[in-house]
Amino acid sequence: MTDQPLITIVDDDAGIRSSLDGLVRSLGYRVALFDSAEGFLESQAASECDCVVSDVQMPGGMTGIELISALKATGRTVPIILISAFTGQDARAEAQKAGAYCALRKPFDGEDLVTCIERALTD
Repeated sequence: MTDQPLITIVDDDAGIRSSLDGLVRSLGYRVALFDSAEGFLESQAASECDCVVSDVQMPGGMTGIELISALKATGRTVPIILISAFTGQDARAEAQKAGAYCALRKPFDGEDLVTCIERALTD
């Protein structure tokens, strides 16, 4: 059994999931990958993860902001980092108002994500 934090990545884009998987694993963290918020919420990872990195817009399903609300409804408090091609300050403000720990606009620098994850795990 490992004591390394579990980081969950929720994104409908397989390329993004794969890229983020490699980045997060290179930091020594365990990773769980999901292509939808619904799949994540139905998994064991939903109750075990230490941080969630989620896309905001996932066609045909729950959004990243809705994911925050769903986790709050279960009483689960876990830092959630939202990533998206935010169209402006309103979208970023909405993400932060919903309770996102960080909100990053695509394309983002991997170091920015690393900083958000590391801060989220130590707060």
